[in-house]
Amino acid sequence: MPLDLTALLAARAAQLNADLSDADARTVIDTVLRNAALGDLAMVSSFGAESVVLLHLISQADPDTPVLFLETGMLFPETLTYQRAVAETLGLTNVRIIRPDSADLFLHDPDGDLHLRDADTCCALRKTKPLELALQPFDGWITGRKRHQTGDRAAMEVFEVDAGKLKINPLANWTPQDIADHMTAHDLPRHPLVAQGFASVGCAPCTTKVAPGEDPRAGRWRGRVKTECGIHFAGGRVYPGPAQEV
Repeated sequence: MPLDLTALLAARAAQLNADLSDADARTVIDTVLRNAALGDLAMVSSFGAESVVLLHLISQADPDTPVLFLETGMLFPETLTYQRAVAETLGLTNVRIIRPDSADLFLHDPDGDLHLRDADTCCALRKTKPLELALQPFDGWITGRKRHQTGDRAAMEVFEVDAGKLKINPLANWTPQDIADHMTAHDLPRHPLVAQGFASVGCAPCTTKVAPGEDPRAGRWRGRVKTECGIHFAGGRVYPGPAQEV
């Protein structure tokens, strides 16, 4: 992206952060979905443990908002069932199932065990590359990231710039209690694995239960330095090979 356009996008993100610094999530979502100057936006959702809150807010603002769901081929069966149920319950009419390229998997993960040998490359092939391709038609994307989830996210802004696109985090300052309260107030369906001890739900081979008092994402890639799949790292990717954590 040319430097002047990059600077323009960064300035826009800074202005949005200044204008909406005290706004609630509903106001942020309503504002960005109705601001033609921001271009075409999509939401990216894992349909995981806390995803239903942002999906609910999106459904209230515009149920036809494109929702990109990364079906990696390694998700829990419960997640796939939950995705369909939530979309129907909330009336989401534009959920797009994003899958990895079959040729990439045939060449680099024919036996489905790449996650054991190189988790970064597995994520790059099954998540990062498919999402980058799916996001190409869009000018920005809405995520459900929250500052409380990991130390890496503690200082993130509501509006960011990532790889030449505006990235919007309406729930950035929400706490676990805020999430729970919203679910209860609106009687939203819970991911069935949460009741079994999974505080954060990703791909089945790389997700474990979380003990009381542990960080909610402690069960993701347990025992490894890795804390992110790669879709939230700015910059380009090289495939095949690990996502570049910058």
